[in-house]
Amino acid sequence: MIVILNSTTQKGSPEYDIAMKYLNLLPNVEIMEHQVQGAEQTLTEIYLLGDTHKLDQESIESLEAVERVIRISEEYRILGRHKDQNRTTGFDYNGVHFSQQTSHVFAGLCAVDTPEHVEIMMKALQSHGQQCTRMGAYKPRTNPYSFQGHGKDCLPWVFELAGKYGIKVVAMEVTHESQIIEINDALEQTGHPTGVMLQIGTRNTQNFELLKSVGRQRTFPVLFKRGYGVTLNESLNAAEYLASEGTSNVIFCLRGMKSSAGAPHRNMVDFGQVPIVKRLTRMPVCVDPSHSVGTRELSSDGILDVAHVASQGLVAGANMVLVDFHPEPTKALVDGPQALLMDELPRFLDDMAASHEFYQKRLKIWQEN
Repeated sequence: MIVILNSTTQKGSPEYDIAMKYLNLLPNVEIMEHQVQGAEQTLTEIYLLGDTHKLDQESIESLEAVERVIRISEEYRILGRHKDQNRTTGFDYNGVHFSQQTSHVFAGLCAVDTPEHVEIMMKALQSHGQQCTRMGAYKPRTNPYSFQGHGKDCLPWVFELAGKYGIKVVAMEVTHESQIIEINDALEQTGHPTGVMLQIGTRNTQNFELLKSVGRQRTFPVLFKRGYGVTLNESLNAAEYLASEGTSNVIFCLRGMKSSAGAPHRNMVDFGQVPIVKRLTRMPVCVDPSHSVGTRELSSDGILDVAHVASQGLVAGANMVLVDFHPEPTKALVDGPQALLMDELPRFLDDMAASHEFYQKRLKIWQEN
């Protein structure tokens, strides 16, 4: 059960104290409190966990501090919608708003290699009005002898370059809780020129101890990638680990399923599940066409497969695109064959903007009457 307090209720106010006293006296119920940052206001949600089916919903709703009460299912207790279309679906971070209505492109290097390449990428993004990018410093690899990323050594100059070119959010994968400390230290060292969105990669979807560690921090939002070999339900439950520890500013990323049925693409594209994730949860949804397609092949119409797939995700309502670019793909240390070229960036961004605009037109058609 979720108890949503009125937006005017202040912590420590008489009505707040009365409500909390009442809730704390409920038998066999554990209480968790979360602050949910919406576009215009911060809401307080109280999660009642345990034997809640016998609770009198009307009695709780009668409390002066309470706006409404939501009965919840057993799964996705915090991140789920629970058939309540009024639940807050977004958050603000470092001046950028993310929700189930917005659209952002995170174009950048799958793996950071040289300062020159990073600067070329960020300068190009700034020139096209972009505020977000992806930059991989920690790279888990299938082969233990493959390049694993520059790690903490590259963080200061990556963050400084992001600040120089007005990049407000850098998506960066982490594979161990110590890396969160390294990222935070590097941001402090450089004067916080940018912000970081921690990324949970598909290999760590069910690394529950890592999820708990990332969930316990409150500074950074999280981009959570679906596991490439598990069901959607299992991945959504894994994302709930983050929220259960306190971090509910989570974006869910579809990145393709590991299956030979997707050939010649690298993975079976699963972007048809964008609206399902949005219906079941209040998380914004990201699509990763680069790791779904795995190449930079052109279709017969002259459009890149990666662009086609990304467009399909946005037309279905996706709120973010994570895509690989590189100034010199042949010199890229990770996933060079799938990285798009810098001269393709303007067309790709225009295509994504047009795709999101078409989704908005679809919304108007279906919202009429």
